[in-house]
Amino acid sequence: MSGKTNCKFKAIREKIKGFPTGPGLYFMKGPADKVLYIGKANNLRSRVASYFQPGGDLTTSRGLKIAEMLSKVETVDFLESPNEVDAVLKEARLVKDIRPPYNTDLVDDKTFPYLEITSSEDFPGVYITRKPRPHGSRLFGPFTGAKDLRAVLVVLQKIFKFRTCKLNIREDDRKRKFFRPCLLYSIKQCVAPCAARIDKREYKKIVTDLIKFLRSKRSIILRQLKKQMAEASEAFEYEKAAMFRDRIRLIERLDRRGTPDEDVQPEVFAADPTEALVQLRELLQRPEPVRIIEGIDVANIAGAEAVGSLVKFIDGRPFKSGYRRFKIKTVKGIDDYAMIAEVVKRRYKYALRGEELWPDLVLIDGGLGHLRAAEKALREMKAPAITIASIAKKEEDIYLQGKNRPLKLPANSPARKLLQYVRDEAHRFAQHYHHILRGKKMLSKKS
Repeated sequence: MSGKTNCKFKAIREKIKGFPTGPGLYFMKGPADKVLYIGKANNLRSRVASYFQPGGDLTTSRGLKIAEMLSKVETVDFLESPNEVDAVLKEARLVKDIRPPYNTDLVDDKTFPYLEITSSEDFPGVYITRKPRPHGSRLFGPFTGAKDLRAVLVVLQKIFKFRTCKLNIREDDRKRKFFRPCLLYSIKQCVAPCAARIDKREYKKIVTDLIKFLRSKRSIILRQLKKQMAEASEAFEYEKAAMFRDRIRLIERLDRRGTPDEDVQPEVFAADPTEALVQLRELLQRPEPVRIIEGIDVANIAGAEAVGSLVKFIDGRPFKSGYRRFKIKTVKGIDDYAMIAEVVKRRYKYALRGEELWPDLVLIDGGLGHLRAAEKALREMKAPAITIASIAKKEEDIYLQGKNRPLKLPANSPARKLLQYVRDEAHRFAQHYHHILRGKKMLSKKS
């Protein structure tokens, strides 16, 4: 190890002394604060310090790739988490978003599972899924452990006796009373709504109790199970006591989850874009297919720490390597139009030089004013003709170039759904993780 590297590592070791000893994420950062690697730890200080032991042989202890990465590290940073579950979920999201060059896991589209209750049905089912329904269901999760979730679902079904089958069961189906229920009814793990063994009102009560249980601390059932475990142990029925112990552990692991709103997994809700792209081409009256869409949004906290985001979609699907964040440099205070203009100019100066491709569509998160700001920025750059649109929240109005009145598409329009997906992804990328990373100077930017 060279003298320069020794000095750098010595400074890093001093910084690590101020790291917390609790759970969280650590960030290995190279020149210009570029994030090279994201990892999670139960003890941040201990974990990060293990990379920078004095006199250690990095190639032998860590391998060639880690040694190569550490040779580029200029500094380290951390992000505390309230618990290990939060760290797991944030690590997965940030690796997918930032795509550090030395992270090999979590960069694919694999997602964490949910527990889904199809609450809009007459007799709701309870399922484990990585692809929830777009509407009409209640979601819990995402959960960090699919194996534990599958095991706890079995336990919950023994307690609440809900259905897990995929049958289409309707209250007005008179043929139900002739239906033969499956084995789960015989072993008392389902109340068999398929065979009219329970009415809609009673079954809904079961589902309501399950939802309350999932939302609460589950203290009543846990106390009951602990009492049964103690009774079995006192009666020397150790196998039975062990069964209750395992059930208690599984139910306690229900807390190893995030929430759908806070721990967003946009990959989960992506729709098939084929029809949307055909419709979008017709709406924009383009002679060529719409293949590359770039979405732009800005975020700020009371005018401070403002950032812009750019997301890239290719053939209707997110292309994460094309995502960019921009720390706003030229705008003071709250001026979304000026921020949009800055992001547009900084992003498309590379396309103007011929270093990158122009997109087929630039989509701005906002209304007519935001669209005009982007158009003006491109005119000032003397950019070639490029298709721009914007989509406003709430009313979901779509504004196109050259038109003052918005285009209103029905809610089930494939083109509208795709534009909403691009807009929401740009907003999430700018806003949601801006809150996570703000003040940490971890913005990956190209300027």
